[in-house]
Amino acid sequence: MTETYRLLPCADRAVTVEFGNTISEENSAKVAAFTARMNQFSLAGIEEIIPTYRSVTICFDPEVLSFSELEKTIQKAAKRQARRKQEKKRIFILPVAYGSEFGPDLERVASCAGISPIEVVRRHATRIYRIDMIGFLPGFPYLSEMDPTLETPRLASPRTVIPTGSVGIGGKQTGIYPMESPGGWNLIGRTPLLPYDKNRTPPVPYQTGDYIRFLPILRAEYERLEKAVAAGDNIIPWEEG
Repeated sequence: MTETYRLLPCADRAVTVEFGNTISEENSAKVAAFTARMNQFSLAGIEEIIPTYRSVTICFDPEVLSFSELEKTIQKAAKRQARRKQEKKRIFILPVAYGSEFGPDLERVASCAGISPIEVVRRHATRIYRIDMIGFLPGFPYLSEMDPTLETPRLASPRTVIPTGSVGIGGKQTGIYPMESPGGWNLIGRTPLLPYDKNRTPPVPYQTGDYIRFLPILRAEYERLEKAVAAGDNIIPWEEG
């Protein structure tokens, strides 16, 4: 069975392969499978493959790779990924210290939801989140499947500096700031592990289609892990699910 998709040329050096028009687990799985197949082909002339919520954009050098040749490879990748068996999930486990200086907006999220800060932590940490897309910053995962009661509007005035590892909520999604940057999401906690580490191979361990689970920790554990990371131990553990 051939996977249904739309091919949308973007000028003369890129093409977008669109698998749907909604954010869903089905479309996310299609994007992840197709991206994996395209990477396996290692086709000369492909400069970058960019997966998003529901599509994949492929940048290529037309002097090395013609559009017609690329289109044939796209067709092969789409057919093969349609036949792929369901693989086990990779679930990355990120320890998070919630509240206080680690999560200055925890009270705001609790107020919007009409629940206690402790209940916010419980609801946030009991979900397994799918990585729908990585973007904005290297290693910034846009995570879906958040408890809908935790939906909170972005800040009216974004912060100019957000600490590395901050865990935030923006609207219906949650995510992790992999490095210091500006941002307007509500900060509810922080992980001492580095989602992006240029000294690690690969620098970002997870991919679109993987999953993340948050593990609440106390300050003492945060400080212990922070020292370990500073000493060069920055492995983000994962398990099959």
